[in-house]
Amino acid sequence: MDIILTVILFLIEAVLTIATYPFDKKRKLIHAQCFWWSDIVIGMNPKWHLEVKGLENIDPNQAYVAVANHLSLADIIVMYQTRMQFKWVAKESLFKLPFVGWCLSLSKHIRITRGEFGSIKKVYRAAAEWLREDISVMFFPEGTRSETGEMLEFQNGPFKLAIKEKRPVLPIVITGTSEAIPKGGWVLTTNVSVTLAVLPPVDTSGYKPGDFAELRDLVKRKMTEEQGIDED
Repeated sequence: MDIILTVILFLIEAVLTIATYPFDKKRKLIHAQCFWWSDIVIGMNPKWHLEVKGLENIDPNQAYVAVANHLSLADIIVMYQTRMQFKWVAKESLFKLPFVGWCLSLSKHIRITRGEFGSIKKVYRAAAEWLREDISVMFFPEGTRSETGEMLEFQNGPFKLAIKEKRPVLPIVITGTSEAIPKGGWVLTTNVSVTLAVLPPVDTSGYKPGDFAELRDLVKRKMTEEQGIDED
């Protein structure tokens, strides 16, 4: 049924893309279709116990460099519960998937080819352009999914971008989704408790370009504290 819902989502997005093309260049309406899709996918799994916290920390009139830890494909489903307008930074292979990838393309999300320096430069150029259009950009700063639940080392790029573009960093902590869709799997399992916690944004106005590591470590520390894991 989840596959059928994704096909329906794509068909609706395709029609809306054509109908709204002249006046929805940012594809906000297309992106918003994922909100009901997320609601239904989660609602159809009654043994999913989802708690969403901290939505009051999101200012709909602010564009953020949003960073979230990454546990499984279910993170994508859960993230739409924020009701934020944003562009994912997603690996190129996801764009090649039928329907899922086509939806990503229709919404103008940002694709990255791992291991290609030129691709990384294009990603941050595109991300900066969206921020200047007052659209948030969503990063998984670990670069890959954690197999243990503990956060991996954060990449520097999102934090350099936030300082350069003078945008706040919005930390988002996800727990429980590794059991919802195990790594390498595609099937939603049951009896899982998932939490999505949006933390207060971190102001970057006082940071200089060379302070990205300080900002990175501060954000990660806040996220691991929310997770209840002591990095030391």
